[in-house]
Amino acid sequence: MTVYGIPNCNTVKKSLDWLKAHKIDFDFHDFKKKGITAEKLNDWCNTFGWEKVLNRKGLTWKKLSKEKQLEIDNQDKAITYLINNTSAIKRPVIEKDNKAILISFEENNYIETLG
Repeated sequence: MTVYGIPNCNTVKKSLDWLKAHKIDFDFHDFKKKGITAEKLNDWCNTFGWEKVLNRKGLTWKKLSKEKQLEIDNQDKAITYLINNTSAIKRPVIEKDNKAILISFEENNYIETLG
């Protein structure tokens, strides 16, 4: 299992703490340092929807002008933006067997999906 995120994100920290408390092994992929591919983002967008993968609540998104925000109106534009602004990716994303299974952290979803 792989957890994608950035280590200083509070939501990522909650997720990692939950996984450790439940003794679930994982690898961590820091996409601030290691980056992320368009292919991976496409997979996540196809699984969760691009609107959910794009974090519109974070500072990276809020720093954009309203005009720039409105220009990001489809999956291809969102992926281009996210590759260059990884902090705007909703996190964490958890993959099992190279398939995205969870995004963000909601304990009930973790319990239901991971036990």
